[in-house]
Amino acid sequence: TMLRTFLILLFCIRLSLGKTPIGMEPQPDLWIESNYPQAPWENITLWCRSPSRISSKFLLLKDKTQMTWIRPSYKTFQVSFFLGALTESNTGLYRCCYWKETGWSKPSKVLELEAPGQLPKPIFWIQAETPPLPGCNVNILCHGWLQDLVFMLFKEGYAEPVDYQVPTGTMAIFSIDNMTPENEGVYICRTHIQMLPTLWSEPSNPLKLVVAGLYPKPTLTAYPGPMMAPGESLNLRCQGPIYGMTFALMKLEDLEKSFYHKKPIKNEAHFFFQSLKSQDSGHYLCFYYDGSYRGSLLSDILKIWVTDSFPKTRLLAQPSPVVQMGQNVSLRCQGQVDGVGLALYKKGEDKPLQLLDATSINDTKSFFLNNVTYSDSGIYSCHYLLPWKTSIKMATHNSVELVVVAWPSTVFKLGKAITLQCRVSHPVLEFSLEWEEKEKFQKFSADGDFIITNVEGKGIGTYSCSYRVEAHPNIWSHRSEPLKLMGPAGFLTWNYVLNEAIRLSLIVQLVALLVVVLWIRWKCRRLRIREAWLLGTAQGVTMLFIITALLCCGLCNGVLIEETEIIMPTPKPELWAETNFPLAPWKNLTLWCRSPSGSTKEFVLLKDGTGWIATRPASEQVRAAFPLGALTQSHTGSYHCHSWEEMAVSEPSEVLELVGTDILPKPVISAAPPVWGRELQIRCKGWLAGMSFALYKEGEQEPVQQLGAVGREAFFTIQRMEDKDEGNYSCRMHTEKRPFKWSEPSEPLELVIKEMYSKPFFKTLTSPVVTPGARVTFNCSTPHQHMTFILYKDGNEIAASDRSWANPGATTANFVIDSVGIGDGGNYSCRYYDFAIWSEPSDPVELVVTEFYPKPTLLAQPGPVVLPGKNVTLRCQGIFQGMRFALLQEGTQAPIQFQSASGNSADFLLHTVSTGDSGNYSCIYYETTMSNRGSYLSMPLMIWVTDTFPKPWLFAVPSSVVAIGQNVTLWCQGPVHGVGYILHKEVGPTSMQLWGSTSNDGAFPITNISGASLGRYSCYYHPDWTSSIKIQPSNTLELIVTGLLPKPSLLVQPGPMVAPGENITLQCQGELPDSTFVLLKEGSQEPLEQQRPNGYRADFWMPVVRGEDSGIYSCVYYLDSAPLAASNHSDSLEIWVTDKPPKPSLAAWPSTVFQLGKDITLQCRGPLPGVEFVLEQEGEEAPQQFSEDGDFIINNMEGKGIGNYTCSYRLQAFPDIWSEPSDSLELVGAAGPAAQECTVGNIVRSSLIVVVVVALGVVLAIEWKKWPRLRTRGSETDGRDQTIVLEECNQEGEPDTTTNSPSSTSQGISVELPVPI
Repeated sequence: TMLRTFLILLFCIRLSLGKTPIGMEPQPDLWIESNYPQAPWENITLWCRSPSRISSKFLLLKDKTQMTWIRPSYKTFQVSFFLGALTESNTGLYRCCYWKETGWSKPSKVLELEAPGQLPKPIFWIQAETPPLPGCNVNILCHGWLQDLVFMLFKEGYAEPVDYQVPTGTMAIFSIDNMTPENEGVYICRTHIQMLPTLWSEPSNPLKLVVAGLYPKPTLTAYPGPMMAPGESLNLRCQGPIYGMTFALMKLEDLEKSFYHKKPIKNEAHFFFQSLKSQDSGHYLCFYYDGSYRGSLLSDILKIWVTDSFPKTRLLAQPSPVVQMGQNVSLRCQGQVDGVGLALYKKGEDKPLQLLDATSINDTKSFFLNNVTYSDSGIYSCHYLLPWKTSIKMATHNSVELVVVAWPSTVFKLGKAITLQCRVSHPVLEFSLEWEEKEKFQKFSADGDFIITNVEGKGIGTYSCSYRVEAHPNIWSHRSEPLKLMGPAGFLTWNYVLNEAIRLSLIVQLVALLVVVLWIRWKCRRLRIREAWLLGTAQGVTMLFIITALLCCGLCNGVLIEETEIIMPTPKPELWAETNFPLAPWKNLTLWCRSPSGSTKEFVLLKDGTGWIATRPASEQVRAAFPLGALTQSHTGSYHCHSWEEMAVSEPSEVLELVGTDILPKPVISAAPPVWGRELQIRCKGWLAGMSFALYKEGEQEPVQQLGAVGREAFFTIQRMEDKDEGNYSCRMHTEKRPFKWSEPSEPLELVIKEMYSKPFFKTLTSPVVTPGARVTFNCSTPHQHMTFILYKDGNEIAASDRSWANPGATTANFVIDSVGIGDGGNYSCRYYDFAIWSEPSDPVELVVTEFYPKPTLLAQPGPVVLPGKNVTLRCQGIFQGMRFALLQEGTQAPIQFQSASGNSADFLLHTVSTGDSGNYSCIYYETTMSNRGSYLSMPLMIWVTDTFPKPWLFAVPSSVVAIGQNVTLWCQGPVHGVGYILHKEVGPTSMQLWGSTSNDGAFPITNISGASLGRYSCYYHPDWTSSIKIQPSNTLELIVTGLLPKPSLLVQPGPMVAPGENITLQCQGELPDSTFVLLKEGSQEPLEQQRPNGYRADFWMPVVRGEDSGIYSCVYYLDSAPLAASNHSDSLEIWVTDKPPKPSLAAWPSTVFQLGKDITLQCRGPLPGVEFVLEQEGEEAPQQFSEDGDFIINNMEGKGIGNYTCSYRLQAFPDIWSEPSDSLELVGAAGPAAQECTVGNIVRSSLIVVVVVALGVVLAIEWKKWPRLRTRGSETDGRDQTIVLEECNQEGEPDTTTNSPSSTSQGISVELPVPI
């Protein structure tokens, strides 16, 4: 169970999801009963009830001192304490308790009994003990102690009660939905007896209602981002402003299972998702609380996406993709992902033009192009811009083509003019237009608009403008950038050439005709009659030629269609009023404004055309409330509202006029132009729901028609419009119950039957049920010529197609919506006129824009299979009430039926169906008051018109051959959906028995297969309605149970690998005679073939095999005496049907790195047995080795083992067919541990040797410079002493040099000895 404080914090969320919060220990109930309802104090009995358990003792306390307890004879829920007549001694404060296992319960609410003649004062409290959060639904409880009381709720500042209730018990619950700051205030509750409305209780203690949070709300962020792919990790950080708090994370879609607590790290906590799953997607929020469980406000909701690919983005140009040069345009990027950046790209450019980070997107998703020029024309698209790394695939994006033109374009259309607009940002005295091709051409304008015509092609050229201001009227500004106007397709288009040629030929022929007539008259005076007759004939032929030319001209131009693109205005919002006092609405009135456009940001309410009342942001339902409260004289006036989008303000809503404090608002009356003999509907639109309507005609006292409460508007019908029905009409509305409260009459509506053309033919070239972004073309046509066509949406003119005298035969016009938005749906119609005569309105076309509401469900009653000539009802079940439903059939362009419903479903009757009515049907629902915003299409429902059900198909998953003890599911499937199935098992040659129960989805699971499960099965449709339609059985399925006999062997001849087009034979060898053999293939649910041979073996011949025959085969067998009780599966046999065997795999053991003194074994493995492998080294011409087991030993003597290797194989049965080589494997050389130790030792020894050699070399070099020379001489004493004299080497070999040493002079003998080292 959750903590009590958590339930208080989650109070709003749980109520919105239909969950009841768990409270603390319940209190007992204490109330009064009396047998004197008009004077309850004459005889009073107090009752005390245990709310959740039976008890053996109950205690009544008075003024905290006196106690009376009752021990009933048996355990019960409630007991009574009799007080009798109320006197001064009985007055006081009463409470009661009941005994439970751990002691006395918590006391009840305090009941205060005052002096006789007064009702006890009620107690008043709110369910949540903490201040309610904004947007919550708050319940205020008032306990009155007596039953059958009237409870009144009062708010400080209001004289009248804001709500009242008459409950059956002793307590009333007053609900305040969607708590807002306007609901704050001081409330009290009072009661009175129903039969004595003058006998009131004392007011309860006041209750102050405050909307607040105890601590500021935290922030919830996602790292690395709010959109991740399945399997990736996610960290949600909840950060608050206060240290040491405990944090909690919730997922709104599953509060019970997705509620996590976390101790903080300073002032934040981290919630980790190691491996995301798709079910982790949802809306998350967090909060924090202290040690006393006082919590903060909830954080903003963070939506987490776990998906493989991004949702598609849509780019819309506002106000239009066709924009005038110098104007501003916003490109709004619409996507389903919030909190992600966006980038704007232009076709032909690699880098994005503009970037929007996630923080700026909270306010707007639009890219702005200011002061556009021709260089801004092009194709734009927007993409999500992620600052984090993820593996989500980027979806495709739609694009929008931006066209920058002059007004209406820089290309002349035949017979049309172009308006050049010169604009500056400050006041101007006068504008001037110059034409570069004509020096003397100059036009002046005060507003900067210059109309250029193209008579005879003389408007084509380059223009520029300048201006002057009032302060310096003689000084003109610099010229603007030049603008070039062109004719259509370089002016010389085929239509232009054709029209000019026809016009010139007519002039020439008329001149020739006049010449011929004059010549005839001159000749007739001189020629005979016959010759005059010939000349007259020539004259007639000439005139016939001229008439034919004129007719051809008309025929050629009559097929031309004027196409007009609809520039949709910002849709008009709807204004209405609501009240919680239907009998006296003026006591508390709230005005509501709603827009059909999903991009609306704000609503503005204005009074009397100028008075600014208030601004409200748009809610999720794209509406806003403006509470007025009790009406006073200051509230009287005319109200209307606007909706604000990012770059536009809508047209004003229809005017709601408040006349007085006790008079209903004035309704609005309207009707289509009346046509003699036709039906006419007069619409009376009110402003409050639940009102009745009356239609009046001028000169008559009584209403001509009356309608009951039908919402906020009523339609009065005149079945056949005649002269007597002409006149002025008005309508009024009034409250439903007497005494009636009436509104002021509407403004008069004059109905006058005028001469009219017949109504045009109006249609859409594609289906009128479209998705957002689609292109829609309305076609309006008439047999009359020279007409102007007008397009209407919901009765308002939105586009016109002007007469084109260049196309005198034009009889049709196309109106195009290039990219439909949510607000573009509605009821469209068209009319045409010629000067003062108008046509009748066309039949309306309901354009429905789908994908706004959830899809409905479509069901057939009695069922989807119907006999020809019978009726079938298709029920479309939606979610919301008061919608309009449409039924569509596949293959038809428009919906085949429409229905408006007060509930949430509609029934469509298909009467006397035939085979042509068979097909797929679907339905939608949409709201008619808000631009026909519709739902997604329902799932298609197939209707069969036949006298026999189509045959279903029975199959087994995973296979109809199942091992004993395993599970299998038998599936019965057919083309008819929404019908149940039954399964039968054959118990004899001619008898069947029902197996299991009926299945709605066609699944019949069989668990723990045994011998009793085997057999032959078939299934049937099992409709849940009574019908004489024939029902056919499905195919017969044999369920074979294996594991009951020894397994067979399976061989293939000539081998497991064959080329396409060859023949093979699979031989299944069993161990028992009189057996039936079954051939199986892995992946196939049914056996491939069965055979009943005479011996122990069955040969399954497969001629002309193909690639799809490759696979893994096995076989089983069963005895004729025990059918379908089969053996174990044989060993699997893989068959390859290919011209070239599949390539093998090549691996190295123990690794691909050579170690010193060790070899590497290359292992080549293939999928087929009985093969010979060959190993090849890159760079070597001949194969290196052959092997039957695929193992090759490689050594690295002298480094020859290093290189890239591949292997292949061939079948021994087909030695000429080699497989593809394996993937290349590289062997590299490296030192192992032992070699590394040896190398280190050698390096140390070699280093010492080098040091010694160098030292010896140095010594030898020194001695080479000083060569030793040893001389000895005799001693003067004993002759054994010797003196070694070292002489300089350079003195040796110099004969001319004398030595002055003493030894040489004294001894005279010199002996040379080597000098020892």
